[in-house]
Formats: sequence, structure tokens, C-alpha cells
Amino acid sequence: MFGAYVRENRKVVIALAVYTAVFAFIFWLYRLPLGAVRYAALVCLFLLLVWLAVDYRRFAVRLRLLRRLEQEITLSTEQLPEPDGALEAQYQALVRALDADRRTQLTRSQQGYQELVEYYTVWAHQIKTPIAAMRLLLQDADTDEQRALLEQLQSVEQYVEMVLVFLRLDSSTTDYVIRRHSLDDIVRPAVRRFAGEFIRRRLRLEYQPLDHTVVTDGKWLGFVVEQVLSNALKYTASGSVTIAMDGDDLCIRDTGMGIAAEDLPRIFEQGFTGVNGRRDRRASGIGLYLCRRICGNLGHTIRASSVPNQGTEIRIGLGQKKTLPE
Repeated sequence: MFGAYVRENRKVVIALAVYTAVFAFIFWLYRLPLGAVRYAALVCLFLLLVWLAVDYRRFAVRLRLLRRLEQEITLSTEQLPEPDGALEAQYQALVRALDADRRTQLTRSQQGYQELVEYYTVWAHQIKTPIAAMRLLLQDADTDEQRALLEQLQSVEQYVEMVLVFLRLDSSTTDYVIRRHSLDDIVRPAVRRFAGEFIRRRLRLEYQPLDHTVVTDGKWLGFVVEQVLSNALKYTASGSVTIAMDGDDLCIRDTGMGIAAEDLPRIFEQGFTGVNGRRDRRASGIGLYLCRRICGNLGHTIRASSVPNQGTEIRIGLGQKKTLPE
């Protein structure tokens, strides 16, 4: 802080040295006693030191205040210190103008985001009507083609739900309801949703009652389970999918193509598809990203392990409890 003060006031010190030198030179030209110059210089130096001491204290207080406000400037500019001169007043006017413009842009951005969420929410509810109608038409499917259409329709429903989840993830109105749930009551509906696909693709499901209670939001955790199961089915051509508990971890294992070692650390990143995703051009790289974000919001963890051509295991850690609402 002292160094900053010296740099800011170096012109004053230089000016004093120049004035003293000029007086000394003039006194020398007129053969006047130099003692008078030394005495005047010492008096000026003393007065300067007193002034600098007072001014440094004022400078230190203002600098500490500005450094503190630097951390709070996103909240308000009202606490800026009184300007010291016309130039500083103009700088503060510029800061306030920029802050006002930032707030205006932020308000517009928030309004635009809210309008986007509202539009896609209405769109999702509207599109569910024809989806439900198509499901009714296909509910008695008795041919392979009809059953395949039913699975594709289920994929459409899943993608619509992903859109809503993506938009609501950072919304202040996200409807988390944290309470105790039987894990079987969350997992079984997700399994039933993919029952037809298990049968059509002749994949074996290894599932025993989990007998586990978890503190979570059932709807959001159910979405995570569905996404993980969807990926397991998508990348498993033959074999089985296993759902089991290991301590406090819900484990979903498949015998599919697995994940390349170089891709494994990044599979939960937004938009990352990896080698498997490049083979399947339908992959968006959003599903596992949403799972990671939702698990983080719920106080859970999610991690993956895999061996290429042998399968993948996703572990959802349920041991980190959320506080129950009173």
C-alpha cells in the first residue's frame, strides 16, 4: 500500500526536488549564502512529510474501502467514497453508468431466459398430447414394427423431458421435494418403462429388491436412473443389465461396448460424446451431464468405471443425505 502511495505521489516529491535545485542554483548565481537554501529546503521537507503523513492515512482508508468494494461491486455502487477532485468524480460517474447498463442487460437476460423456459414448458405440455395419442394407438402393439415404433415414441418422450430438465436445472423455481423414499419405488418405474426394450432386444435384467431408504427427491432421482438405464440399453447389444446396491451406492452395470479409457474422465461434461457418441450420431452428450448436475443438487454423487468391450458400471452414491424438511 505504501509503495502504491509513493508511486501515485511521486510527482509531488519530484517537484519539491526540482524547486529546491532551482532555488539553490539561483542563490549560487547571485553568490547568496547556501545556508538559507538548506534551511528553506528543510522547512519545506518537514511540512511535506507532515502533509504526506496525513494524506497517506486518508489514502490508505480510501484504498482499503475500494478494495473491499471490489468484492461487492456486483451488488451496489452506492458505497463508493466521496470523489477527490473532478477527475475521480468523472471516473465514478463512468463506473455507475457501466453498472446501470450491466443491471439493465442482466434484467433483459433474465427476462429472456424466463420467457424461453415458459415457451418450452408450454411446448412440452402441448407435444405430450400427440405423444399420448400415439401411445394409445400403439398400446396393443403386436408386431415388431409397432413395438419398435413404441420404443421410438418413448425416446421422444425422454428427449422432451431432457429439454425441460435442462431448462429448469438453474431455475429458482426448481421443484425439489426432499424426503425419505424407498429406493425400489424410484427404480422400479424406470425399469418398467424400458421393459419392452429389454424384451425386444433379448437383454437379461438382473434385479433384486434393493431394500434401501434414501433421502432425496424421487422425481429427479428417477430421471437420473432412467438416463443411466437408457445409456446401458443403447450401448449393450447382448448380455445383461444389473441393478444392485453396494453399501450406499446404487450400481447399474451393463455388458455393453464399454467406454474408452481416454473418454472416461470426461463423460459427465456437457456436450461430450466420446468415441461411442461419434459412432452413434444421435448422442447429444447431455444426458450424463444432467445426471451429474442433478446428483450434485440432491447431495448425491455419480461416477463411472468401464472396461472396453466388457461393460460399464455407473455408481450413484446415496450416502450423502439431504436434511429432511421440518
